[in-house]
Amino acid sequence: MRRFSWSLVSLALVVLPTLLPAQGGGLRDKISQLFIFTNGKDPLFLGGTAGSDSATAIHADHFVPAANADNGSLISFISSAISQNVGNLPVSATSGGSTFRFEAGVPVPTSGSPGAVFGERAPTLGRGRVFVGANINRLHFETLRGVNLHDIEMTFTHENVTGPACDSIVGQSCTPYGVPTHENDVIDLRLQLDIDMTVTSFFVTFGLLDRVDIGVVLPIVSTSLRGTSDAQIVPFGGTTAQHFFGGTAANPELSTSRFVEGSATGVGDIATRVKINVMRSERTNFAVLGDIRFPTGSADDLLGAGHIAARGLGILSARFGAFSPHANVGYLFRGGSSQNSAVLATVGFDHVMAPWAAIAVDLVSELQVGESKLRLPGTVTYDLPFRRTLQPTNIPSERDDVINGSFGFKFVTHSGLTLVANTLWPLNRGGLRPNLLWTAGLEYNF
Repeated sequence: MRRFSWSLVSLALVVLPTLLPAQGGGLRDKISQLFIFTNGKDPLFLGGTAGSDSATAIHADHFVPAANADNGSLISFISSAISQNVGNLPVSATSGGSTFRFEAGVPVPTSGSPGAVFGERAPTLGRGRVFVGANINRLHFETLRGVNLHDIEMTFTHENVTGPACDSIVGQSCTPYGVPTHENDVIDLRLQLDIDMTVTSFFVTFGLLDRVDIGVVLPIVSTSLRGTSDAQIVPFGGTTAQHFFGGTAANPELSTSRFVEGSATGVGDIATRVKINVMRSERTNFAVLGDIRFPTGSADDLLGAGHIAARGLGILSARFGAFSPHANVGYLFRGGSSQNSAVLATVGFDHVMAPWAAIAVDLVSELQVGESKLRLPGTVTYDLPFRRTLQPTNIPSERDDVINGSFGFKFVTHSGLTLVANTLWPLNRGGLRPNLLWTAGLEYNF
């Protein structure tokens, strides 16, 4: 009866969440809207200039991405960095609780602890055994490459207008950047973002054979976004009648702001997993694990990465009484033209403190392969009226390596149900990161 009841619970955990509809929508588009200051127009379109007299109307498009590719790449970087990172949260380990091997049909325990939280251990569950669970991960993103999400600075530059028409009006060649003089005008923008995420993951692992486990993870993701952008046109020399958001050339509006908010809930990126134990002894085990995350979560709503990801791991674990160390080394392949693959390395241990309690500690790292595919525009150089340079943002051009420390506990109840409490702390600031990710969950195997 217990097996039947837990099988029904497992089926409900896997099937019922897929019926949840997505709420809201288009969160990635909302990020882009933070750069649109005239309804129905392109980002950075100067609506006030467009509505003025014909002498200044030609200046309305001088900052839009179609005219200045660097402005477009800066906007694209923000939206891409956020949408890609939200789909890369760690998932729980494939096995927990008791693991077994069978000798002459008799189960022999191969573990003495309920296992780690995010680190993998090599022993398999045992033929016919099932491991089910659910956990809630909660986080508030705080930084992007170390820059506080409430203090992102961006500077958008003017198109370099060239050609015979410009030359004849100005009376000299317009090829140098800074001719005519109003090409030195810029738009300074300060961006403030609040991104909250809750990931509720339901998982089941089944001992297909004595040395082979298969499993699936189904995440339900809830994301909320609030953003404010404050923009200021900075005319070169302190005055201008060429570029403005609103008003007139005689009384221009040089500053404006935009606020957006939204939320979405739905299925995230579903993962399937297989683990094969290839070597085992009384003290040590070695296994290989492969899993695939499918792009089932909506990248437009910040519920998934938008591309397939595949992971391969080698897992070495040992057992010294109540102390069980483990090490994982592998490779993560990410699809998509703007996502980097990564080398994975995790070391840690779980230790039984009492028959009903264990501590789990891990160092979890993800080291970017190659140069970042998320490119920021380079330094802008002006030729006239004097040579100088400008940095388009305070976000650094650097690698998006991720190193986290994981610290948690597992508590085993009299009924066999395991309670999980864990925290994940960033030890560096690559990519989009929270200050803390906490996890609470339930696990059971039978």
